[in-house]
Amino acid sequence: MSGTIVNVVLIIVGSLIGSVFKRGMKDSYQDILMQGMGLAVTALGVYSISKHMPNSHYPVLFIVSLALGGVIGEKLDMENRFKNIVSKFSKGNLAEGLSTAVLLFCIGTLSIVGPIESALNGNQTYLFTNAILDLVTSIVLAATFGIGIALSAIVLFCWQGFFYVAAGAVAAYITPELLTEISIIGGVLILSSGLSILGVKKFRTMNLIPGLFIPVVYLSVKSLIGF
Repeated sequence: MSGTIVNVVLIIVGSLIGSVFKRGMKDSYQDILMQGMGLAVTALGVYSISKHMPNSHYPVLFIVSLALGGVIGEKLDMENRFKNIVSKFSKGNLAEGLSTAVLLFCIGTLSIVGPIESALNGNQTYLFTNAILDLVTSIVLAATFGIGIALSAIVLFCWQGFFYVAAGAVAAYITPELLTEISIIGGVLILSSGLSILGVKKFRTMNLIPGLFIPVVYLSVKSLIGF
């Protein structure tokens, strides 16, 4: 798990660096950085959708997944529960920053395939590459939202740790087909985070996260019954 540990450490380091920048910034600079971060996250969401959508064999699956996932997330009230937990540690818009960080750090091919490749073949390349990307992202996020972004490292550790420990059992199910569908939905969620940061509309992105698991269920059932 050395790759995951490096990834976690670099997120924490990046968050520390970013928070130092934030403390010395005037409000006008923080505002423009927030706008830049919102545009960047929006662009990443659009890129993920446009990159993976042409490869999808189920063009309606992401719509159904977001609809069902949204209903489940709304029933569980995930957005408000998440904000309530975060508000105990910090005030302000940290919850928005953390939800964005979790999506950017965890919902991607490198963060899913990386720990599986590490466990099965001892190859850390994916995780080290992901760690460098997350270092830069955490610096910008922490400069925008504060040191609390470092908390996302805990989520990343649990996320990658799950795939590392369960590598033998889940590797056969993490197909390119499944990664494509997850990446499309992840792109939509990242896009919604970007639009929320920009203030275009405050999406309840956390309530849509269960949609990521709908393709897992659908493709698993499809594989079992062979249709």
